[in-house]
Amino acid sequence: MKHQLLQEAAKIQDKLTAWRHSLHQIPELGLTLPKTSAFIKEQLTAMGITFQEYEDISCITAVLGSTDRGNGKCFLLRSDMDALPMTEESGEPFSSKNGHMHACGHDLHAAILLGAAKLLKEHEKELNGAVKLLFQSGEETFDGAKAAIETGILENPHVDAAFAMHVTSIMANNVIIYGPYPMSSVYGFRITLTGKGTHGSTPQLGIDPINTGVHIHLALQELISREVPASEEAVLTIGHFSGGAVPNVIPEHATLEGTLRTFKPELRATLIQRIHEVIESVSKTYRTEVQIEVLSDVPAVTCDAGLNQEILSSVKSLDDTVGLYPLYHVMGSEDFAFISEKIPSSYFCLGAGLPDKNEWISQHNPKVRFVDECLPLGAAVYAKAAMDWLNAH
Repeated sequence: MKHQLLQEAAKIQDKLTAWRHSLHQIPELGLTLPKTSAFIKEQLTAMGITFQEYEDISCITAVLGSTDRGNGKCFLLRSDMDALPMTEESGEPFSSKNGHMHACGHDLHAAILLGAAKLLKEHEKELNGAVKLLFQSGEETFDGAKAAIETGILENPHVDAAFAMHVTSIMANNVIIYGPYPMSSVYGFRITLTGKGTHGSTPQLGIDPINTGVHIHLALQELISREVPASEEAVLTIGHFSGGAVPNVIPEHATLEGTLRTFKPELRATLIQRIHEVIESVSKTYRTEVQIEVLSDVPAVTCDAGLNQEILSSVKSLDDTVGLYPLYHVMGSEDFAFISEKIPSSYFCLGAGLPDKNEWISQHNPKVRFVDECLPLGAAVYAKAAMDWLNAH
């Protein structure tokens, strides 16, 4: 039998869907989300929920219950709400038209947290402590959570534990996955090479930064194939390589951009050191000046084992037909890691795939689509996890 909270969430399916579709049509980027923030504030106000806005970073928090109750604990529920810089091609009737797109499902995340807010508001007198809601910007750029923490989001009241979920378009509805290390770290870097330009007919008069870049690219790949044990998990990708504008001129500059993803901090530290050593030594070998810029530096998302088990129990009590599998361990990255680095945290993944698996398309694709039917379960999981944790602590 479905728990009362899940039944209540199911009754607001239409509202959850409307929220999600509205958010989907106003996608915004990074730390500047004026329309998205205005929409969230409008819905919270309609629910009678007071909130605090951090305008500089487009984050919104709201506190339900009070730390004057129970043992004075506070549980954080977090959803991101920024989008991606891509033109939508999903064909949905509620597609965005502004050249940006919620291609990672953050519109669903925000709608789910609004749903949890509604459920928790209706049960506020039952809260044995405080629940803090965080509507966060800038996840896609990996600077939202860090900025929110620096602004003091984990204080006033002090947050004791946190929970977040991510939807996925390639897993069926009514399925949730979890794990101790759900998402990897990411170290993003830019390599700027400066040589000496010359005509293609006289390469001996110049210094070719493209040639240097090619050798750097090959040497970096060999770090993974020759210096990382096959039993370890590490991915190094060069996703951008540019230099020159015409076929008969050796350019002055070339640029490479890439990412390193790992789970173990010690392996991560070793590979970052070796990346810098390789880049600098190869550049010196080919007489090229080099500058290395760090684009992102995010740790792996680490989950508290005890908290994972508590939230699993909460999900089971909601509906024992939900598929729960310990399979969440992917090389994607998430800036929720900055929160999990500071306090006990859990991070689950919620299935939002279309009924026909043949139509599944992965996220960060302009054609990706999600089902709205996952929204009530997501909202109920958030609310139940928070209520149960406060009762248990």
